[in-house]
Amino acid sequence: MTENTSNVTWLTQEAYDRLKAELDHLSGDGRVEIAKKIEEARLEGDLRENGGYHAAKEEQGKQEARIRQLRSLLENTHVGVPPMSTDGTVVPGSVVTVELAGEEVVFLLGSREVGGDTDLDVYSEKSPLGAAILGRKPGESTSYEAPNGKRIPVKVIGSKPFRS
Repeated sequence: MTENTSNVTWLTQEAYDRLKAELDHLSGDGRVEIAKKIEEARLEGDLRENGGYHAAKEEQGKQEARIRQLRSLLENTHVGVPPMSTDGTVVPGSVVTVELAGEEVVFLLGSREVGGDTDLDVYSEKSPLGAAILGRKPGESTSYEAPNGKRIPVKVIGSKPFRS
């Protein structure tokens, strides 16, 4: 059975370790820190007019959402290097060069987590642009529908593996 790599999130070991460390911190020390902030703000008095309390509760909500996002991502990912195409076909984890509406654009196709600290723009393979070029080879042209409903022409110029 061959695995469909277009629906899989691939992370380098470095990206996985970085995200795992973030999750461990947020779900351990991070929760303790935010609980202390909430308790300190609660002691300041009337909760209806307590800006510090409401800010800490909002921060807690954002932190819990990030914990859920990281857990989901790490549970549904493959660590390693995604299978790369030898013929330049656009696959997740590729640095892609395209001609987009007459302009040359270079970006990483994959998740922001894979990109880490890269200066490259990152487009998801599930985005309209990413979905349009996924599986295309250099020289192939296509188009995708922008959020405003306009068709945007795009031509694949090249694709190579991303190295962090």
